[in-house]
This record gives sequence, structure tokens and C-alpha cells, in this order.
Amino acid sequence: MALPAGRYALEGRITLRTARDGLAAQAGHDLTIDIGQWSGDLVVGADLAPASLDVSADLGSLVVRAGTGGIKPLTDRDKREIISTARKVLSVDRHPDATFTASRFSPAEDGGTIDGTLTLAGQSGPLRLTVSRTGPEQYRATATVRQTSFGIKPYSGFLGALRVSDPVEVEAEVAIR
Repeated sequence: MALPAGRYALEGRITLRTARDGLAAQAGHDLTIDIGQWSGDLVVGADLAPASLDVSADLGSLVVRAGTGGIKPLTDRDKREIISTARKVLSVDRHPDATFTASRFSPAEDGGTIDGTLTLAGQSGPLRLTVSRTGPEQYRATATVRQTSFGIKPYSGFLGALRVSDPVEVEAEVAIR
């Protein structure tokens, strides 16, 4: 069932998933990081088609939820250090928010795609979200963001032997209110 015309707030969870790379990859962790504070605004036009979608995410609100793999489990100290490093890598002091503005909606039976512009670390580029319906007025959107496409040099340690892979998987579980 289509949403009636109007403005809707999105709520839910945005999760980032990183992978490790390099000769010492087994020493690192694949990370699951949530964006703690974000907002989304969807407008449905009189023709009952999506007219606009704007999302803003506070990159200062990142929270490490899990780390898999690695030689040892993540400690709370490790999680704090990861967030500190992520803030530096993403230039959060200069660019505290990431934004997404939709430019084209391609609906399908139970989802579709949304094309738009992602602005991250002060640079903008195209991003396609693949959307699937997970329940009444509930959706899951996924995308892959290549850090280097936004001028971000992925984290590396141990003289480059341990690296965060360039692609980061993004997943949003949202409810429309």
C-alpha cells in the first residue's frame, strides 16, 4: 500500500560494516559500527510517488557495536581507539555530518532503488541505495561506499600490513513515521 501524500520522518538504525585487508589482516577485526544520531525526511507527492528524501548523519555519534575475527576480542579501550581513529580518518572536526539527497526513485514491487548524492568528508558523489520492504512501512536500504571516492584514505597500521578495505557496506533499517 502506498503512503498518502505528505512529509514523513524516518527512524531506525544505520550500520556500517568494514572489512580488513593486508598481510596482517588476521590481527585486525571486521567492524560493525552504528551511527548513533541521524535524521531522515521523506516527502510523498500528490501523485503518491516519493518526491524527495534527505538524510543527515552525525559522524561524531559513531559507536562500535562488534568486531569479529582478530587475534583477541575487542576491549572497551579498543572500541574507543577505533572511534578516535575513525573521527580522524573521516575529518569529523571539519565535516561533522554525512548527508544523502535523493535525485531519482525507481520503485519496484517490494522496494526498488534510490539514486542520489552522498556528501562525506566534504566531498560529494553519486550513491545508489537498494531498497527492500521488510514490513508495513519498514524498509532496508543497502549500499557500498568506497572511501577513496570521497577523498578518504582508509586506515592502515603496522606499516600498511593491516588495512581497512576501501569499500564499506552501509545498511539502514528504517521505519516511516
